[in-house]
This record gives sequence, structure tokens and C-alpha cells, in this order.
Amino acid sequence: MKGPDSAAPRRIALICVLTCALGALAPARGLAEPFESDPAAIARDADYAAGKQAMEKKNWSEALKRYEIALKRNPDNADLHNYLGFSYRNAGKMDLAFKHYLRAIELDPRHRGAHEYIGEAYLMVKNLAKAEVHLAALEKICLLPCEELDDLRAKIAAYRKGASN
Repeated sequence: MKGPDSAAPRRIALICVLTCALGALAPARGLAEPFESDPAAIARDADYAAGKQAMEKKNWSEALKRYEIALKRNPDNADLHNYLGFSYRNAGKMDLAFKHYLRAIELDPRHRGAHEYIGEAYLMVKNLAKAEVHLAALEKICLLPCEELDDLRAKIAAYRKGASN
């Protein structure tokens, strides 16, 4: 006669299989579009969409103007803060860039784009230690390979190489 625990390994294996199957069916946040947690927000907000178009054209002043207007309607949108940080960074206004990146991360601690971009911004102001904090955050967030982690890792490696020369 089998003991009461003889079925335990089969139950554990079944639980593992079911957990993996459910995980594969659920939308994985780490696999979503890298910079926008709510892509439909662009369709709902003309200023957000115009800001994104201006950003793609590297028209930072127009992007900032449009994103600031959109932010008045939606102050707790992590994506808007991330884009504002990116636009301010490219406009050379690092204090405002850091303010918005940090707000994006406060609103969404797993925001991959904000972690990548703030890490790059820290490299621009020669703060490797802070950039590495955000690299470590991305290593925890990106359970599967993700572009943001790869990009920041490469930028840090290039920074170190340049610093050693």
C-alpha cells in the first residue's frame, strides 16, 4: 500500500505545469511595448500624440509644450513623465529630466523605459553609481531579455571603457 505522501510529487509537478501554462496565457507586463504602459492614451489625447510626433522629429520644444499640456489633464501618467524626462534631457534641462523620470518611476516602479533613460541621464552627468542602480532595477524587472536592459548595459559598458582611457 502506498503512503499518504506518494502522490505529492505528481501534485507538485501538476501545479508547476499549470502555473507555467497560466503564466504563458497572462499578458506579461515585461513583454509589453517598452515605453508605454497605456498605448491607448495617445489615441485619447491629441496633445500626447502631437508630443510624440514632435519627439520623433527631435523637436524638443514642441514635444515639451504638448506633453506639458497633456500632463495637466493626466498628471499621474508614468509614460507622460517618462517622455517629458526624455524631452527635457534632449533639450539639455537635466534637473527637469530627472524630476520627470523619478516621477515616472514613483508612479510605476517597473517602468522599463524610465529606468533606462534615467540611467543614461546619470551617465551624462557622470554619476555611474546611480546609473548602476537603475541597471540593477532593470535586471530585476526584465525576467526575460528586454531592450531597455540591453541598451543601458551597453551604455554603461561604453562609459566604463571611456572612463578607463
